[in-house]
Amino acid sequence: MKVSLVTETYPPEVNGVARTLDRLCRGLAARGHEVRVVRPRPLEPVGDGPVRQIVVPGAPLPGYGRLRFGWYCPWRLAEFWRAEPPDVVHVATEGPLGLAALRSAGRLGLPVTSTFHTDFDQYFRFYGFGALRRAARSYLRWFHNRTACTLAPTAAQSETLASAGFRRVAVLSRGVDAELFHPGRRSEELRRSWDAAEGSLVALYVGRLAAEKNLSLLEHAARTLLGRVPGARMVLVGDGPEDGRLRRDHPDFVFCGERRGEDLATCYASADLFLFPSLTETFGNVVAEAMASGLAVVAFDRAAAAELIEDAVQGALVRPEEPAAFPRRAVELALEGSARVRAMGRLARGAAEAHGWDAVVGRWEACLEEARERPAM
Repeated sequence: MKVSLVTETYPPEVNGVARTLDRLCRGLAARGHEVRVVRPRPLEPVGDGPVRQIVVPGAPLPGYGRLRFGWYCPWRLAEFWRAEPPDVVHVATEGPLGLAALRSAGRLGLPVTSTFHTDFDQYFRFYGFGALRRAARSYLRWFHNRTACTLAPTAAQSETLASAGFRRVAVLSRGVDAELFHPGRRSEELRRSWDAAEGSLVALYVGRLAAEKNLSLLEHAARTLLGRVPGARMVLVGDGPEDGRLRRDHPDFVFCGERRGEDLATCYASADLFLFPSLTETFGNVVAEAMASGLAVVAFDRAAAAELIEDAVQGALVRPEEPAAFPRRAVELALEGSARVRAMGRLARGAAEAHGWDAVVGRWEACLEEARERPAM
């Protein structure tokens, strides 16, 4: 197949959606398909690889200087696709560039599929636009219902979308690179740089430092943990608009900034307990990465955590309607001792190993082939 992926985030940008799309595209190319990615011009040069990238004009996303959105340019996309028609167009984001792709592909009679990566209407309540949540959900429903199928990351998310009027929803889960994210990357030298004494507990958060990640709960849990567990350290990996405030408010936390590849994997493996308080994830790749790295996890019982973790086996699951239980479960788990936490981490590693990328890529391939055979929407 000739596949055109349209997205407003892609490596070298660092986030779960970008990394997921990169793995999917590379996997599809390895199966002999021709994949071309249409994306806004990135801040860093685009390297060579198995996937050709076509850049279009864009602008920084407000509050996220390193993330960009693409301009609405259906005429530009039509020019690309008339010259080299794809068999199917896959739209991964619903911003101006995604909308341009949806309309341009429709005019050219090209089949279109989509993925539901980010529940944007949930984000609005964190930025003072709660009144627009209903309009945002209506737009997302209108957008996705004009594609041949919408791929959601979990069965629960698929059911939620279907109950909200989204049609032709299927499940495309997420994989984890269990070779990159591996307990063997644990570094005592890195732990010493975090001022973590031998045998002490290191709690870790990886993700955007932004309000929608429920950081106030993370701060409360970390402060409670540090106050109750002697020698414990709190390490944060990531960047975002809350970075400066967090550093001012918590000078005893360790801030590692943005990390990629082996550096990121070493940070995971060098910790003991992963804290993830977000309630806005459609999946949450970092949960699977932490588990593959051998960490016990404390998270809410939804998205990736709900699918991968058995409570009190690989970590602790907290009911979304009981946020006050999050810090309490984190402390209880930590106080069980390092041997118990490490045992949970080994079980977490085993659970993550069953979720490789090959099967996920195969599922995406099948969805694209099915859409190619259908009449265009």
